[in-house]
Amino acid sequence: MREELGTVIEPQPLPDFVETPYVTALTERALGYVKAGFPVHFRGASGTGKTSLALHVASRIGRPVVMIHGDAEYRTSDLVGGEYGYRLRKVIDRFVSRVLKVEEDMVKRWVDNRLTVACKYGFTLIYDEFTRSRPEANNILLSILQEGMMDMPAGRGGEESYVRVDPRFTAIFTSNPEEYAGVHRSQDALRDRMVTLDLDLFDLETEVRITHAKSGLRREDVEKIVAVVRALRASGVCEFAPTIRGSIMIAKSLRVLNGQLKGANGILEQTCQDILGSETSRLGGHANQAKVRTLVRKLVREHC
Repeated sequence: MREELGTVIEPQPLPDFVETPYVTALTERALGYVKAGFPVHFRGASGTGKTSLALHVASRIGRPVVMIHGDAEYRTSDLVGGEYGYRLRKVIDRFVSRVLKVEEDMVKRWVDNRLTVACKYGFTLIYDEFTRSRPEANNILLSILQEGMMDMPAGRGGEESYVRVDPRFTAIFTSNPEEYAGVHRSQDALRDRMVTLDLDLFDLETEVRITHAKSGLRREDVEKIVAVVRALRASGVCEFAPTIRGSIMIAKSLRVLNGQLKGANGILEQTCQDILGSETSRLGGHANQAKVRTLVRKLVREHC
């Protein structure tokens, strides 16, 4: 994706994007719902590839992309637009040679924000982590997704009080589950207007291929790292299950620190303990961290 003027992104294939049968199936399902006229919502835990998949689907759609990241401080105007600053207009009248007539007035300047731009021009909207915005800020989406009409606030310089949504407009949403910190419960009416696809953690082959593509480490070494992470995930001792991000961080770090796993057991063990201990705990309790470190040490020696 290439960003233009800070607002619109030209759709292009993502670098290093890995498409396995699992990813291909999700992509085709999402594109099918989009063609049927429905917004798509990718919901899943951190590390399940929601944003990357949304960008990939948008690149397949082929329309320019407008991206919004959910924020608890957003108001409707942050999505739609508002009056920002003033515009000065000055008219000089010299129709009568000996008389100079000057008229000046200053009016508030309306600026469309990203949601309005996407609706007016039929772009693809990616609303990333939309449930981190307050529900009242997202109410504007109800009429957009159902009736294809966007209600506009007063003050747009004489323009109509609504915008008819371009039929090429497409919306792709992503969100974390509601139990995540900082996530608001979405309105039932909004949820009913979209097709939600729940994403799970990747299968083994997808994790290996993504970690290999993102890190550049040898595949045989990547397979061992992924085996450690998946075994720790299956153990059930972690406050939060480690994701593919842990595998990628370990592989990238090892490539910088050593370049390979052979002869690097000390570096590998310490790197795994640091990264996986960080990813799997929010509170950092000593007892739980000790369990994780002990298990990581065992898994590294077992798989590597």
